Amino acid sequence: MKTVITLSNKKSRLPKEFQHGDNRYPESLVEYFLKRYTQKGDKILDIFAGLGTTMIVAEKLGRISYGIEIDKKRCDYIKSKIKQKDNLICGSSLNLSEYRLPKLDFVITSPPYNRIDEKNYLSKRGGYQEFLHDIQKIYQKLKPLMKPQAHLVIEVANLKGEEVTTLAWDIGKVVSKVFHFEGEIIINWRNKGNCMGRGNYGYGYDHSYCLVFKNK
Repeated sequence: MKTVITLSNKKSRLPKEFQHGDNRYPESLVEYFLKRYTQKGDKILDIFAGLGTTMIVAEKLGRISYGIEIDKKRCDYIKSKIKQKDNLICGSSLNLSEYRLPKLDFVITSPPYNRIDEKNYLSKRGGYQEFLHDIQKIYQKLKPLMKPQAHLVIEVANLKGEEVTTLAWDIGKVVSKVFHFEGEIIINWRNKGNCMGRGNYGYGYDHSYCLVFKNK
């Protein structure tokens, strides 16, 4: 497994209502990992579907894509871009075990970027430590849905601010209690994106991490 790769941060254009603070990962990242870990016809899930990048790219590459997204407007946008509309669940990943999903070949996602001084984005209860607890809970519910030896990838960055939030390392720690951690890949972004305007990638950095896990 390579430990450093460089990808283009070029992204497809969004409707005006979604352009502000565009924090999607680019299509190039999804393509890289789908080609590495999956085959045509494999079942792919994004548990934080966002604006549908994973689902859109997975369909183009002949995979069967599933997604979970809590925001109704984002769900409507994703459905306008994909063929397998019934494979998108408008709901919370905290309720993952309640959804009818098939056995999965691969999971890739980027979680909410919760700072250490912010409220918990997921359940809205508590702060950063509760957010990490909710992340672990989601991956515990995900484990029985994944095929043995299937891989999952989490794209995440540490966050600069008045105090650095070691988000990538903290998420890696809690998820590794559920899945086998195979290692991290540093993603260098080749060109400027429009993510928050801090660093080429955003959040104060020119890179992010892809944490690679396996369902052993």
